[in-house]
Amino acid sequence: MRSRRIMRGLILNDESDMGEFDAIRPFDDSEVTDVLKRLLDDRELMDMLARYRFPRGARVAPGLARQLVRLRLRRESRGIDSVDTLQHRLEPHLSRLIENSTIEVTYSGLDNLRTDVSHLFLANHRDIVMDPAFVNYALYHAGHPTPRIAIGDNLLQRPFVSDLMRLNKSFIVHRSVSGRREKLAVYQGLSGYINHSISTGHSVWIAQAEGRAKDGCDETDSAIIKMFCMSRKSEPFGEVIRSLNIVPVSIAYEWDPCDLLKARELEQRARTGSYTKQPGEDDRSIAMGLTGYKGRVHVAFSAPMLGEFADAKAVAREADRRILTSYRLFASNYLAFENLDDTPELPIGDWRATFDADILAAEQARFDQRLASCSADQRPYWLMQYANPVISQFRQRLVSEVGADQA
Repeated sequence: MRSRRIMRGLILNDESDMGEFDAIRPFDDSEVTDVLKRLLDDRELMDMLARYRFPRGARVAPGLARQLVRLRLRRESRGIDSVDTLQHRLEPHLSRLIENSTIEVTYSGLDNLRTDVSHLFLANHRDIVMDPAFVNYALYHAGHPTPRIAIGDNLLQRPFVSDLMRLNKSFIVHRSVSGRREKLAVYQGLSGYINHSISTGHSVWIAQAEGRAKDGCDETDSAIIKMFCMSRKSEPFGEVIRSLNIVPVSIAYEWDPCDLLKARELEQRARTGSYTKQPGEDDRSIAMGLTGYKGRVHVAFSAPMLGEFADAKAVAREADRRILTSYRLFASNYLAFENLDDTPELPIGDWRATFDADILAAEQARFDQRLASCSADQRPYWLMQYANPVISQFRQRLVSEVGADQA
């Protein structure tokens, strides 16, 4: 399941986005040439790429390494005057990135979706960049247009990052605003843009809650659901929800490249009550998430949520049910669950029988090695990242069984 055409169609032009949504929308074709020129002239970006492409040369002769990168990129960017052309040029790089960092990528539920209908993909969130990238990967293979991607402005501190993301069909969520009135205006505009995108044939990807679920607990924030409807308050709630074609998406990584970073943050929060990111920490997380080993990855798409829902909490509960029950549990999850100091009583059964013996032995060795690399005070938080999906899924199953008995 390897893609040779992953990036095709990542940007769809829609000049009707111009004006009202200029502050948050992706770039369109008319802006590509100027943005590319701006990126090639960005010294910080060129230096970063030089350190990646020529690590030794960038230390010895940084100016020369930077110039070599700029000349190569300028040559590769010739003839690019649209986002579609740009994505075609980038496609082989993303394909290799996925191939080099995974054993296998699988997906399910795509037969629930229609190719001629736009969807609002509401997903659990583990990795800053790769979550929507793998969703795009799955949709592309099934012949679906890929979605526009919601990304927080906290990740766009450098101008070149913002330019790169908006070239890649991302729109900006302004999380850094303060004050109730300012936040209300941001959410109103975001709601308007999402509804505009869906109504004009553009699917959207957005996380089920703000920020990554660093502890492995996937839970939909009902405030996100309320935001979807803010720009259409005059319409019945249920009709708005149905018109958005909300599709809960569950993405599972066998191994999280950022698990040690997350464990450190969780331990510090528990010990001190807060955590302050170091300069460049988000950049490091993005780089590790892109290139780090992930093992097997599974993306599960639910059917669109077209039923009757009374309020945002009801939508969030149903989204949670679908995301949790369709989450692919790997050996790493069960091994972490077994290693918890206080293991909850859940009807897990003989989970080892569901895995190939050779695969299980290899993953046991990998698990032991990774756990040993984690400091003793952070190990409980490392384990919970992988164990919580097991706990959440089996508890959800029990809730569903009780509901079915009562019905």
